[in-house]
This record gives sequence, C-alpha cells and structure tokens, in this order.
Amino acid sequence: MSSLWQSALNRVLGTDTATTGSDYDGIEFWTEPERAGWLTKQGEYIKTWRRRWFVLKQGKLFWFKESIVNRSSKPRGVIPVSTCLTVKGAEDVLNRQFAFELSTRSDTMYFIADSEKEKEDWINSIGRSIVQHSRSVTDREIVDYDNR
Repeated sequence: MSSLWQSALNRVLGTDTATTGSDYDGIEFWTEPERAGWLTKQGEYIKTWRRRWFVLKQGKLFWFKESIVNRSSKPRGVIPVSTCLTVKGAEDVLNRQFAFELSTRSDTMYFIADSEKEKEDWINSIGRSIVQHSRSVTDREIVDYDNR
C-alpha cells in the first residue's frame, strides 16, 4: 500500500489511476474553498518543515507554494480526505505549539498552524470533510430521522 505522501505525489504527477494531475476530479480549487490558509508541513522523506498554502475543497486538501491560486496553478500535493481516519492536535507528539496531525491507516502527516485558533479551525474543517466524504458510510446507510 502506498503512503499518503506517495498518493498525493502521484495525483500531482498524474500517475495515480484514480485521478490525473490535470483535472483533480474536476474540483475548481481556485474558487470558493471551504478553507484556505498557510500551514507549515513536514516533508515525507527529508523531514524539513516548509510553509505552504493549503486549500480544502470537496474532500480534497491541496497545497501550493504560493497563496495566489488560480486556474493555472499546479498543486504541490493533494490528499483525499476520504482516506483519512483522524485529525487531532499533536503538540505533545512534535513538542511544537499549534501542531496537528492527519492520519490514515498507515501514515500520519504533521502540520503547524500560525495560532491556536487557526489550528482548531483547520482541525474542525478537515474533520467535517472527513465525515462528509468518508467511504465507510454510503448514501444507503444514511438515515433521515426528520422524514420518518
């Protein structure tokens, strides 16, 4: 099973069979994101920290080198949140203020926000997106209690 980072890289390079690097599942990441802002993320192989602009939209977490994102922008990576299980604070793990982690069954990615509020806002936004795009719940399994 490939790592979360490798999956993100494959999507950007267009080598992932699920999506190609040119269409990103048809998501117009440059307009009306659910959340966008600067985060510092740790690299997969070389464990240096780099500041990147993140955009959360329609179940995908994109990141870019620059904050100006338009139709011709190329994401540096894309994470499908449907593959993620948890998002939670990670100050104690990294010994860094405003840190949080995003985990799948096999991998964990670490991020650092600029403030406690930004950290909590990202955790809440990503958490909502995980629930909305989770593959563990199908449309047939959702019960509408209001219409019973």
